[in-house]
Amino acid sequence: MPESSPRVHVEGWDPSYGSPVAPDEGLAPSESEVDTTVETAAWAPIPGEDDGIDEVWFVDGIRRVDARLTIDDGEGMPISGICGSHAVGAVRWDRVGRSSSVEHARIDRLAVSGGGHAIEIVAPPMTYRAASVAGIDPAELVTLFHGSMRTAEARLTAGLADSGAFVIADGPVNDTRPRDVVGYIKTHRVAYLTGPEAGTIRALTPGTRTPLFLLGASGSFARYSWYQRLAVGPEGHGWYGIVRAEVAAAVGLEQARLLADRSAVLLPGVAAPAHTDARAPQNLVPIGALERALRRELGDQALVLRSLRSASVALGAVA
Repeated sequence: MPESSPRVHVEGWDPSYGSPVAPDEGLAPSESEVDTTVETAAWAPIPGEDDGIDEVWFVDGIRRVDARLTIDDGEGMPISGICGSHAVGAVRWDRVGRSSSVEHARIDRLAVSGGGHAIEIVAPPMTYRAASVAGIDPAELVTLFHGSMRTAEARLTAGLADSGAFVIADGPVNDTRPRDVVGYIKTHRVAYLTGPEAGTIRALTPGTRTPLFLLGASGSFARYSWYQRLAVGPEGHGWYGIVRAEVAAAVGLEQARLLADRSAVLLPGVAAPAHTDARAPQNLVPIGALERALRRELGDQALVLRSLRSASVALGAVA
């Protein structure tokens, strides 16, 4: 094979979750503004530091489309809808007592209809609260449903942070307030760094991070961000085990540095082993445990569908 040919790496990441590296050209202008000099102009891996924090909270949510609906009022084309359930919760990691527990599990169920229809569906013992979108594009239904879950995650995260907790929240941060919340992003859709700065990512080892860089300084939601490596795989490619993290710029540079140093050390210690998770190492062990617990809270999908079919007959809808 010629020396210039690219290498092909086979990873255990389950393809049904997409790819951990999935470029997205739809980058908003403010997002494309990247200041790589906020912490240092000399880019090289920075060792993290464990400041001995007693507790770490991990927040995540899961969603499931339980059934698709067809709403036919006898005039014109039938309208699409979905019944969906989502659950959010947190794992409390007690580093002093060396224990973890799932807490604050919350479930919500929505019947999302198109065309402005709003139909509550009661399928004992469950109630799907009514929600609607003006359009008829099925993608809008899922967007509203997913947004409902993200809102629930944000509320739980904010409540924990306001009580003084340090929170690792799965996904980007969506709060501009100065809270000790780290957004944990395991899928890369945008190449924020180029040149020597991008080369620093490949040089990372577990326990180190890149220097901080500032995203969207001129927009309404500026964030400090950094990359770190969770694990080194056998013959892993340069981005194996790489995740990006971010905090609201409102926390200030010094606090952002403290949170980044803390995360660089703590997160590799809870990275999922390859034999335990389809998204290893990026799907952290506490988050994987939380997802499993939340799936149990949602109930058996076959039984849920059976209840929905009975409820839809009473409503005159066809599931």
